[in-house]
Amino acid sequence: MNSRHLMIATAAVLAALGLLLSFAPEETLAYLGQPATGAVPVLLQLAGALYLGFAVMNWTAKGSVLGGIYGRAIVLGNFLHFTMGALALLKAAIDPGFGTIVWVLTGIYAVFALLFGRMLFTHPGK
Repeated sequence: MNSRHLMIATAAVLAALGLLLSFAPEETLAYLGQPATGAVPVLLQLAGALYLGFAVMNWTAKGSVLGGIYGRAIVLGNFLHFTMGALALLKAAIDPGFGTIVWVLTGIYAVFALLFGRMLFTHPGK
């Protein structure tokens, strides 16, 4: 996959998640069947802000040369985010209390983790 297409795809997914969590944390929790009590909605809004920050970073880096030693910080940050996110989502998806949406997010995160891992360890010309 072209690095430009990957950065655009991740920016779109992260922006959608960021907007959802920033502006509808209680509704997101209700959809997941979780109580919206205490600091949980605020923490979801904070996570939404992080997602939006990553989305903007990926969007602005879409025209840069990425892979190998080029843009290493951006690629490494995305690789770590999507790898750790896929593992955390997999742990949550195994719990029968969550629905299909968690499995879908796990799949998306795993695919992005693999693509960023490939980008991290290959030269951009290959």
